[in-house]
Amino acid sequence: MSDNKYGTDQAPDCYPDTDVLINLLDLRDADDLEEAERYLNEIASARMEFIPPPYSLDTLKQVHRTLFDEVYGWAGEIRTLGISKGATRFCSPEFIETEVEKEFSRIAKTGWFEGYPRDLLVSSIAESYGTLNVAYPFREGNGRTQRFLFECIIFNAGYSIDWGMADRQEWIDACIASYFGDDKPLATIFDRCIGSEIEEVDF
Repeated sequence: MSDNKYGTDQAPDCYPDTDVLINLLDLRDADDLEEAERYLNEIASARMEFIPPPYSLDTLKQVHRTLFDEVYGWAGEIRTLGISKGATRFCSPEFIETEVEKEFSRIAKTGWFEGYPRDLLVSSIAESYGTLNVAYPFREGNGRTQRFLFECIIFNAGYSIDWGMADRQEWIDACIASYFGDDKPLATIFDRCIGSEIEEVDF
């Protein structure tokens, strides 16, 4: 069994004998690709504007396409291969659309968390983030795509958020815990990252 980043069943869209995804930049080194991804993401993110509800799988696709269309030819497309990282195996491709839309439907019934007090917003966001993370709809870039969308959801609910309040390893550990049914570490992160309620100003 390979111990590479994506597992043996993800090799078809990687360069031969590597775990580096085939990309539009033709970068064959994982560190170079990651650096280019982040640089282009920052540029794309700076151009992106707040997206109001309703949200759906199509919204996720739109965000992913905007963030990654200069890096991957499949930006904005749902993955067709099974994905596993370590002991974590994400949603099978044939169930992604159903599971993602089920979660968005559930959030829609809450009114997109509008009017929620901060403590309830934190726990609700953590639960939904964890659910969509397990769905893992894209081949790569799910975290950055989800964070932008949840920034919109949180802002729409009337709160600010600062993702810089959590480090990368903490995110990874929290998402793994959520995968196994414990959303508390994600809630701890969101409690730290979500700011105070945004005050409306009359002009």
